[in-house]
Order: sequence, then structure tokens, then C-alpha cells
Amino acid sequence: MIDNSFIPCRRFGRTEILMPVLSLGGMRFQQSWKDLEGKEVLFDNQKKLEDTIKKAVQNGLHHIETARHYGSSELQIGWALKKIQDPKRLIQTKIPPRDDPKEFESELEISFKKLNCKRIDLLAIHGLNCSKHLEQTIRPGGCLDVVKRWRKAGKVIHIGFSTHASTELIVKSIETGEFDYVNLHWYFIRQDNERALQAAAKFDLGVFIISPTDKGGHLHTPSDQLVDLCAPMHPIIFNDLFCLRDQRVHTISVGANSPEDLNLHLKAIQLLPKANDLVPPVENRLMTAANFALGTSWLSSWEKGLPSWENTPGEINIPILIWLHNLVEAWGMEGYARARYKLLGNGGHWFPGSNADCLDREVSEEDLKIVLSKSPWKEEIPNLLRSLRDKFGECEEYKRLSSA
Repeated sequence: MIDNSFIPCRRFGRTEILMPVLSLGGMRFQQSWKDLEGKEVLFDNQKKLEDTIKKAVQNGLHHIETARHYGSSELQIGWALKKIQDPKRLIQTKIPPRDDPKEFESELEISFKKLNCKRIDLLAIHGLNCSKHLEQTIRPGGCLDVVKRWRKAGKVIHIGFSTHASTELIVKSIETGEFDYVNLHWYFIRQDNERALQAAAKFDLGVFIISPTDKGGHLHTPSDQLVDLCAPMHPIIFNDLFCLRDQRVHTISVGANSPEDLNLHLKAIQLLPKANDLVPPVENRLMTAANFALGTSWLSSWEKGLPSWENTPGEINIPILIWLHNLVEAWGMEGYARARYKLLGNGGHWFPGSNADCLDREVSEEDLKIVLSKSPWKEEIPNLLRSLRDKFGECEEYKRLSSA
């Protein structure tokens, strides 16, 4: 255990909350991704969850974040919070928007019941991932009006949103002025949301970084190459320091599956005062490796002229696929790239677009080159997509096609 006073806190935007820079995310330690009846929760799983929360509280992680649709998370956390006292506790849960605000309010009531709390400090509209979700939220009589009514009654204190959306939509949502904080993705391997961080700072929103360890590269199971390049730090420690070095970031999620999963993050906090000295050398090694593997010309221009997935035949998400290719070639991140490749086509609005499995089947190379006309790499990209498909796709037929 480290001294609680050592865990730094940052002002969480206009909420004025003093937020610990590490938050306990409730997405990985629940028993099930389905809602469970209390009698279905196993003793061993509940004990592990409670032990994780105890260790978090003992080390100054007073903010617990979960969501209505994280399976049994709210139920199990609600049980644990009755047993584990913490006068500094901050509870956040998240509810997805609905066309019918009554359905949204019903879900909010369920969250309160499962968490067994009198108030929710931070209530997020969960998954503002497309324009429809924003409209459902902010239109007159929409979901935001429900939350404001609950806030007026003292049951909800601050209102935010979580998002996997495009940077443009995140900025648009921030600029409505309706929200106190935002949960978003931003970490070393993907820094696209820089403009969203700028907007959040301009509008004085609290900034919570979602899943820097898992979505930030499966850093709990890092590639050997990534481990070598980040040494002597673990990749988790490097990524934590990379995120928290930026004062616009107020807290990052620790998605712990067990008490032991907190250890590397706590080590990062001990090193945080030295972040400006520790991060740049690792950053330089990582970028040197990327330049060696991919070339400076490619790295400086691969994103130019790429079509969005909505405007690509087969809805192939070319920007994401090329990004995954870069991660594999530069830092050996095959496990992460395989998981994200397979999620394309199955992730809905959380991870939109499709992978390259349909190339040379429903979608021809000529089809792709039409939408790639503005890319300086239009001749190379189809074969790059084939390479990813052969490595991570389901259909063995594609391997024969590519080797013919």
C-alpha cells in the first residue's frame, strides 16, 4: 500500500471535484456480461471484486466507474459498497440514450437500485457514438431533460457523456455546453482525439480516459517487441505516464480484473513526478522503430485522402485497418490487431465499419481504387488489406487467392 496522500488529484473541470488521477473501472471484474439474479453471483467472484475495491480504496482510488450494461457489474459493486466504507467515494455510472426518454429513465432507476446508492456523483450518457445519439440526448424532452430533473432532485450531481465517436462528433457534443465531463479514448497508440482534448479544456470539462490499458493496446498482455522498447518500464507504466503527463487529462481508468492488476498503475503514480524525463526516451525509441519498419514517407502521409467507412464499398474501415497494420509492423502488436480486426463488422456503433474479409469477393480492387483516388498510396493499400485479411481473416480461400 502507498500513502493515500501520495495519490495526486486534479480538478475535474467545472465539476470542481478533486479527482484521483487513477479511477477504478468496473468493466472487467464482474462475473458476467449479462444481468444476473443475486443468487447467481458466485462467492469467489464477489470476493475478488470486493478485494479489488478494498485495495483501490486503501490506495486512494476513490472514484468507481461502471455502466448499466456492464452485465452484473452494478449489482456486484452495489453489494461491495455497502461493506467497504469510503467517505471520499465518487460513483459514476452510464446509461445509453434512448428514443423514448421513459425507457432511459427506467434504466436509470435500475442503476440506482442495483448500486444501492442515494445519489450518483457522475452520470454519463453512455455511447454518444453517432449523431442520432446526440439528438436523442439533447433534443427538447430528450434524455438530458430526464437527467436534469434527477439532478434538480439531488439524485444526480454532474452530467457527462462517454463516447467512441469521431473526433468531430465529440467536439460537437462538447460545444453544446450541456456536459460537465467526457469519457473518451486517447493514449499513446491512438491520439486522434487531440482536438477533443482541446475542446474539453476550452469548455472546462473533466476528462476521463477510457480503457488506456485494454483498448490502448492490450497492455496487460503486451508484445515482446513493445516490452523491449518500453524497458525498463512496463508498457502499462509508460502509457499511464504518457496520458497523465498531459494536464488536460484528469483521470485514467484502471480496468482491474483482480487486486494485482492495480500494482503497475500504482507504480506509475510513484513515477509520475518524473514523467517528463521518463516518457520522451521511450517515445523516441517507439517512433524510431516505427520509422525503421514503415518508413518516414508512409508514416507522414498514410492517413491522407482515405475515405470514411461509410463511403467505402463493403463499409471497409480502411483508416482503422491501416492503423492496425502499422501497429503490427512497428511494434509487433498482433494480438491486439487480431482482436480489433475481428471486431470490425461485429462492433456496431462502438467500433463501426467492416474488416477486409469481403475484398476480392463482394468488393473488387477496382472498387477500392475509385474511393482511394486521393490517397498517395492507392496502389499499395489493396495488397496491405489483403495481407491483414490473410493474417486475421476467417476464410482460408483468401490465402489461396493471395498466393495464386
